[in-house]
Amino acid sequence: MGILEKIGEIEREISRTQKNKATEYHLGLLKAKLAKYRAQLLEPSKAAGAKGEGFDVMKSGDARVALIGFPSVGKSTFLSLMTATASEAASYEFTTLTCIPGVIEYNGANIQLLDLPGIIEGASQGKGRGRQVIAVARTADVVIMMLDATKGDVQRCDPAQLY
Repeated sequence: MGILEKIGEIEREISRTQKNKATEYHLGLLKAKLAKYRAQLLEPSKAAGAKGEGFDVMKSGDARVALIGFPSVGKSTFLSLMTATASEAASYEFTTLTCIPGVIEYNGANIQLLDLPGIIEGASQGKGRGRQVIAVARTADVVIMMLDATKGDVQRCDPAQLY
């Protein structure tokens, strides 16, 4: 059963449930499920069980490093230069839409490098896939925050504001 069918079923149940004090809790649960399914419709879909795609990248190597920063600061270029992974880089913002992993070998250690989408103000509220980006960054052993030196004060902020 797909999400749309589940939403329709819940809406039908809400419409046929008598509204009174005894059914308030049941209606609240149904409304919560409805909100969850509607949020899933807005989120990009991921195939069930498909590991290594989107933001669900399996940990590998001895350490995990996340590249985080504003859009168009050179995260994808850095990943492409340091690893054998080709991460698309273009002159427009949000070229990278998911987490792109690469591996650096340094003194016999394999270090996983993660190219994350650009993070913008309001990321902690989910703006610009911010919650997924922050969740991946929290799983890293090291977080490298990249800035564009040519943009001056525009990119100056308190890193705590991003979380």
